Amino acid sequence: MSVTETHDFLIQWHLTERCNLACSHCYQTGTPGSELSLEEINETLEEIDEMFGAWRRAYDVSIKPSFNITGGEPLLRPDLEQVLGLLHARSYETFLLTNGTLIDRTRARRIAELGVKGAQVSIEGCEEIHESVRGPGSFERASDGIEHLLDAGVPVTLNVTLSRLNAKSMKKVVRFASHIGAQRLGFSRLVPAGKAAGLGQAMLSAAEVRSLYEELFATDIPGLEIVTGDPVAAAHRRERSMKHPGRRKRDRTGGVPSGGCSAGVSGLTLLADGTVVPCRRMPLPIGNVRTHSLRELWAASPVLEALRDKSRYSGKCGSCGHWEECRGCRAIAYADALARGSGDFLSDDPQCFVDR
Repeated sequence: MSVTETHDFLIQWHLTERCNLACSHCYQTGTPGSELSLEEINETLEEIDEMFGAWRRAYDVSIKPSFNITGGEPLLRPDLEQVLGLLHARSYETFLLTNGTLIDRTRARRIAELGVKGAQVSIEGCEEIHESVRGPGSFERASDGIEHLLDAGVPVTLNVTLSRLNAKSMKKVVRFASHIGAQRLGFSRLVPAGKAAGLGQAMLSAAEVRSLYEELFATDIPGLEIVTGDPVAAAHRRERSMKHPGRRKRDRTGGVPSGGCSAGVSGLTLLADGTVVPCRRMPLPIGNVRTHSLRELWAASPVLEALRDKSRYSGKCGSCGHWEECRGCRAIAYADALARGSGDFLSDDPQCFVDR
């Protein structure tokens, strides 16, 4: 049987909840708990291999999987190198998401040797703003980690969590990214969940998000690519291209997914204890790899089924002409619904500004 289609599939794997920082805007709780052992991780990878193989045989498709390995802070796992080795042995495209503060020259070299395709390091603004969120001394240590990764040949994406805490300092972040030699600068929006549950007032308005995205999308610095996984950004980019075809060459928003929010559609998240959730920032458990078949969860979860069905969406998202390539950020929609006393994860993305 010939393979006729290729589909991307992202698995974000949180190896630990432990972290050496205590960021005020973190969407996780940071509560220590059980962690999958190296043996359990290998068994789960074997099941993932079988799942992708079954899809290829049943649907005549090729799956292009990638893994985001993160935490907490993944470098706090003493067996991180073994985990990366398991992925490398399978030739899976692997990326490391880290705060950068624990990466010295030796660790950076080993990360490169283990085939990691790139590292994402979190930067929240200029030094003062970054450390107001992530703690004293964290900016210099993260900067050192970025330089070690670049010196080892590991491509680096700096990632910013956008909110009123740092929106006015983005030009400084762009200059820093260019100066330090990062290949990409990415961004996502604050999700008021986990430790950040009380930061609803720090969320940008839809108009503020639009203004900031326009500024970021206009960035044109040789060697620096502006990237994002925000589905609203993807929809806005297409809207801009349709209205202003001449701007296409100036838009440097590579990395925007073509299929909108990936939650339950083109990816899953595994937490440290094996819990499966639709998205890393959406604490809505659908099972656990210790007790459930991942393939069955993907096929039969009522939550995932709902996420894939436009008719189940409420409000403007349910009637939006951009649903196929957007669907809004389900994590932000869910956090907003919880704050309003509802658990409707299919409600509107409150920061969406795209014409429907």
